[in-house]
Amino acid sequence: MKSKGVVLKRTSAAVVASICAISLLAPAGADAKRTVFGERPLKKGMRGTDVRVLQDYLTQAGFHTSVDGQFGRRTRRSVRHWERSAERRRNGRVSRPDARVLRAEVEEVDSSTQEQSLAPAPTGEATIGPDGLAVAPDDAPEVVKALIEAGNEIHDKPYRYGGGHGTELEDSGYDCSGSMSYVMRKAGLLDSSRDSTGFMSYGRRGEGRWVTIYANSGHSYMIIAGLRFDTSGRRDDDSRWDERPRSADGYAVRRPPGL
Repeated sequence: MKSKGVVLKRTSAAVVASICAISLLAPAGADAKRTVFGERPLKKGMRGTDVRVLQDYLTQAGFHTSVDGQFGRRTRRSVRHWERSAERRRNGRVSRPDARVLRAEVEEVDSSTQEQSLAPAPTGEATIGPDGLAVAPDDAPEVVKALIEAGNEIHDKPYRYGGGHGTELEDSGYDCSGSMSYVMRKAGLLDSSRDSTGFMSYGRRGEGRWVTIYANSGHSYMIIAGLRFDTSGRRDDDSRWDERPRSADGYAVRRPPGL
């Protein structure tokens, strides 16, 4: 017959083990579900794609920050320097309003010389692997890598007219502008989805170094690090990624600021 003390000891051990397991899994799960820059407040100890985009934006804003996806002491220091220059509350954290201000600050760079310093000309192009997924070049800015990562998430999702235009990011299928809205929202370049007509006035006029958007009233697609991200690509190999060009006649040509 087991003593009460032994039973209590084993029960306590099991409870402690369960608590430890929950504490280890919870942060990772939270980060995995919420990685869109500007969707959640960021502070020291957090990690994720949105932290990488934050670090990239801080660097573009003039506060060099290592891009590793981990909000550590050095990232907090860069945030505090930016807060001072932007006259934001100095607490080393990035609130949702802070994220909008920082993104707008990067987008407000007007001169071509400054834009060149924000996004140097590519030395390599993205490629498509045998699994249909795009592989970003090593020298791509983190925002571009985030776009490609998001594109890979839906590259083989079915086409659905109107898909990707709801308040939620995830959908059962995506149309052309819904696909673009998805990747740009995930990378923190949009707050909400746009249709093809809306993309005709997005950003700035002309081709970008890393990202170029082509849009008219009936269709839209984009070039990311040399690869075309387009719903029409699914007709041939079931992937939105395509290495082949297509005619840009009749399309408005736009680019995200700094890219």
